[in-house]
Amino acid sequence: MREQRARNRLVCAPLTALAFACGSAASAADIEADPPSPHPHAIAEPVGTPGDDPLQLEIAYTADIWQAASGGLRRSSVYLDNLDILVEADLDRLFGWEGATAFVYGLYNNGRSLSALTGDAQTASNIETDVRAARLYEAWLEQQLGATTSLRVGLYDLNAEFDALETSALFVGSAHGIGTDVSQSGENGPSIFPVTSLAARLAWDAPGGWKARAAVLDGVPGDPAHPRRTAIRLGNGDGALLIGEIEAPMPAGKLLLGYWRYTSAFDTFDGGRRRGNDGIYLRGETRLSREPGDAEQGLAGFFRLGLADGRINMFDRFASAGVSYTGLVPGRNEDQFGLALAAAFTSSAYRRQTASDRSEVALELTYRMPLTGWLTVQPSLHYIVNPGADPAIRDALTVGLRTELAVRF
Repeated sequence: MREQRARNRLVCAPLTALAFACGSAASAADIEADPPSPHPHAIAEPVGTPGDDPLQLEIAYTADIWQAASGGLRRSSVYLDNLDILVEADLDRLFGWEGATAFVYGLYNNGRSLSALTGDAQTASNIETDVRAARLYEAWLEQQLGATTSLRVGLYDLNAEFDALETSALFVGSAHGIGTDVSQSGENGPSIFPVTSLAARLAWDAPGGWKARAAVLDGVPGDPAHPRRTAIRLGNGDGALLIGEIEAPMPAGKLLLGYWRYTSAFDTFDGGRRRGNDGIYLRGETRLSREPGDAEQGLAGFFRLGLADGRINMFDRFASAGVSYTGLVPGRNEDQFGLALAAAFTSSAYRRQTASDRSEVALELTYRMPLTGWLTVQPSLHYIVNPGADPAIRDALTVGLRTELAVRF
């Protein structure tokens, strides 16, 4: 099982982790953009916009410095970093291949761990990884199939489009990118940061603002025996991960309803073996208020609920919620303040085999400040109740500073 490793020194990331808000008077048009990746290490595709050059390059560096101030496993500091290089090509404008786009994304991460200090399971920094490695992260082709449908094939981060909201993208904790109920699943995790798998994704933009997405992915991303390698290994009993999501517009935001299922067999906590591992999630965001004269400023909120098979997964229930305010400080119209909570609940089957507590709860307070078009800083404070759902580990307090650098050519 690999929990997602994806949010006190420096951090740099693409500048697309902008919190999105939607107010009681907002319209569905506020949420027409494709869902961004909630990870600062994964820029929402496409990199370019209509009218840009047909070949786009972006380089981003993210650096975190964290201080484990109290509780957890031990008090110390740790430096995490992440380098992203992204290239997108409009194949229609370059070569006349109508409706086709190519995307390549490489990354490097230093492999340091904040969780080694806090003992948490949900991972307080979303750029944390298990190993130091440089790897090919995404490489896919997308083909438009008419005006409303597209097919994407290749190495693919499912969280770039599935289980992704703009409001929660502000937060540094991994659980606000993709729910812990999903990120804990699979032999080597699902196809998310930092290891992805071969996939085929079909997307449909329906009338009235409704959207639907479905994907088939290799059930075991990479090669668990060689975690530093970029590997595509099909077969070997890996099975597939199937995921589908419906996006419903609301007058002031949107709702996401998703279902995922692995086709392979998994060990159960009672010593048996069971084919299939699945779960469901419901997620939404809305703008709660707008500042007069500026629709981009104001208060936004989000929530998420998730269920997973408790016979196989440590956490069988998950809940998160949060708020963000853009432009809270006069004269700092792009700054974002956020407060969020993520709670993962252990399954009864897991507790029968362990001495674990019933939950791990992570609280995050953060403030994101764009200083220039290429530099952003973001201090964060995290308080983790029952780290790892382990009663032997004291509640942990950590303080961090993220620095983001990004340039586009």
